[in-house]
Amino acid sequence: MKEVDMATAMKEGMRRLASGVCIVSAQADSGERTAMTATSITSVSDSPASLLVCINRDTSMHSILSKGGDFAVNLLHNHQQELSNHCASGDQGEQRFGIGQWQESEGTPYLDDCLAVFICKQAQTVTFGTHDIVIGEIAHVKVADDENIDPLLYLNGGYHSIG
Repeated sequence: MKEVDMATAMKEGMRRLASGVCIVSAQADSGERTAMTATSITSVSDSPASLLVCINRDTSMHSILSKGGDFAVNLLHNHQQELSNHCASGDQGEQRFGIGQWQESEGTPYLDDCLAVFICKQAQTVTFGTHDIVIGEIAHVKVADDENIDPLLYLNGGYHSIG
């Protein structure tokens, strides 16, 4: 094993942890929508049903969530790599909604064609380092009828499939 500085070591180590790829989406009170690709999503509890997302404070998503906005976590199918790349690029706002089958639930945009969607009411935010850890209480869950459960995975800097 090689030894490197802590930040590099942490990044190199985390590249070895496979993660499901999600798109987090939200809408401000003004109507402005944004979406971003994320792999830092974790379930917190089943009572109350909740999850957390880690949001860099330099993103447009942070400006909406910092005001207590609701959000959706959209778990992507393996065939949605283009959508993941689109929401990870420099495009902002409405440009993020140019591809994909977007719908809305109680003012929160979500993808109608992904594996699962968790519509969340923001419950708590914890600031740590460069990110906010946003805990959402799950208000609704939509699960695809598709029997082919093949999530888009991210590992060692690239996309992968379990199928």
